[in-house]
Amino acid sequence: MSSPELEKAKAHFSALIEEQLARVAAMKKNAEWIDYATLKPIIIGVCWGDGIGPIIAQETQRVLEHILVDKVRGGRVAFRTIEGLTIENRIKHLKAIPDDVLAELKACHVILKAPTTTPEKGGPYPNIESANVAMRRELDLFANVRPVQVPQEGIDWVFFRENTEGAYILGSKGIQVTEDLAIDFTAVTKQGCERIIEMAFNYAHTNKIPKVTVVTKANVIKTTDGLFLETAERIGKQYPDIKWDAWYIDIMTAKLIDPKRRTQFRVLVMPNLYGDILTDEAAEFQGGVGTAGSANIGKRYAMFEAIHGSAPRMMEEGRGQYADPCSLIRAAAMMLRHIGFIANAEKIEMALDICSRFEKERV
Repeated sequence: MSSPELEKAKAHFSALIEEQLARVAAMKKNAEWIDYATLKPIIIGVCWGDGIGPIIAQETQRVLEHILVDKVRGGRVAFRTIEGLTIENRIKHLKAIPDDVLAELKACHVILKAPTTTPEKGGPYPNIESANVAMRRELDLFANVRPVQVPQEGIDWVFFRENTEGAYILGSKGIQVTEDLAIDFTAVTKQGCERIIEMAFNYAHTNKIPKVTVVTKANVIKTTDGLFLETAERIGKQYPDIKWDAWYIDIMTAKLIDPKRRTQFRVLVMPNLYGDILTDEAAEFQGGVGTAGSANIGKRYAMFEAIHGSAPRMMEEGRGQYADPCSLIRAAAMMLRHIGFIANAEKIEMALDICSRFEKERV
């Protein structure tokens, strides 16, 4: 059976396959990791975003400029403010990231990104792609790393979420075949699975953590999740000092709130969509998504962000000035650790811990 709709869908799918094969070829080039110790200055881009983004970004940048004042004076660090990632500017150019803004981002070594608004279908804005998804793809930020610590409850988790594949990479490129049929796609690669799983196992090995948990739905999503699980089994054999187990995403969301089970999890690695859901759930133990930072790591670039959104409702209700900057400040501390400024990161983390854990009852 053939029809104009079917032929259009075939052509669309063929173009997606070619695009993904080109991405595989690029990954096979295996670029070297950047060495921040050799850079002078390390250029930190502060991307303000929109909604509550500029409000919390200004406060976070103020903290960073204070704690890094000596490094700025010594030419070790330079800041760049990037303001062009507002929803208005993205709609104006009909791009998730306008070309001039992408060039600004690529001129930085690390990026601290405030939240950005993602248009939803049926909303007031055109259906452009998420700026986060586009940035992760354009800068190849393949690893989303989110730590969650609640010492008094025995929680010490580190989540490794694959960041550039899965259900999100083609999230804006589905096909409305007819008015009755809509199709979206999930794409994973052997190379993409290998590098995120290898990073999780290597982190566990380096930090003497004896266990890694792999989260999929491979019993139902047999091809893509199956490849992820098979890759974990192969890589796990290279780490005899680490035991690993496999969980399905649905039962994992339940066991994460089981007091008897959750303390047994330490390092968790999973595909993109499951990581997005599970880390938001995990953040609630730490005080909610407003308290959690997130690292997006690639070989050439790294981006650090709050895990919550731009809070349009807060802005509409005139409450934007009350937005909590702690999540972005915590992300800034993660960024400092990543570039080797450990002592500066520890000062920020200690201040956040004092305010959010020990002084919280006083305010």
